[in-house]
Amino acid sequence: MTNGANDVLDVAVDGSIARLTITRPDKRNAVSDTLMEALEAFFSNPPKDVRVVILAGEGGHFSAGLDLAEHVARNAAETMRHSRNWHRIMDMIQFGGLPVISLLKGAVIGGGLELASATHIRIADKTAFYQLPEGRRGIFVGGGASVRIGRILGADRMIEMMLTGRKYDAEEGLRLGFSHYVCDSEDDAKEKAAELATTVAENAQLSNYVMIQALARIEDMSKADGLFTESLCAALTQTSEDAQEGLRAFLEKRAPSFK
Repeated sequence: MTNGANDVLDVAVDGSIARLTITRPDKRNAVSDTLMEALEAFFSNPPKDVRVVILAGEGGHFSAGLDLAEHVARNAAETMRHSRNWHRIMDMIQFGGLPVISLLKGAVIGGGLELASATHIRIADKTAFYQLPEGRRGIFVGGGASVRIGRILGADRMIEMMLTGRKYDAEEGLRLGFSHYVCDSEDDAKEKAAELATTVAENAQLSNYVMIQALARIEDMSKADGLFTESLCAALTQTSEDAQEGLRAFLEKRAPSFK
């Protein structure tokens, strides 16, 4: 096992799984530029043997959103550049090629919910709650919520959530799609994350990569373009060595061993 840490993000690598932990419990793991820079540093150059990432928060919360104590007055152009930089880093998490599992607990608010929505598998425990309070603070989302969370909720429900500052609990979040699983406790959630990380890490790397890269983009396409892209992805994966190994494993009634 190898470990790396800075003031805001602890990185622990154990074989094919990297565990990233936001280490700002005194701030309820609020999102800051320093944290975003640490995430960028990892996802721009992950360890070569890592196949899956688990992202969590230290203490009782995943992330309570933007750290307003570090708010810097910016003009419109500076604010837009700042937002676009966060978009770039969130895209690195979503489209970097590594499956990312997030462990959600306590506050998953504002920028914390934006960060969670950039991950591919979201596991909550029963303490998790979700909120987009920007409308109640006279501001607007800037880390990608209007696209990623908008796709989860739909525009109509997201408008109501932002206008009212409405808060959803863990079970409501599961029904809405904020999480894919809800576990009884934090320990159960960690166990589920480890189980799923092992499963995903055993998949063929190419098919994992293609699923991450293609499916969200196909959603943006016309029906005809989406179907054509699907065929390209099928041609790429189904003619690979891993596909041949998967077929042999099925016929031989054994688990596949992908490179």
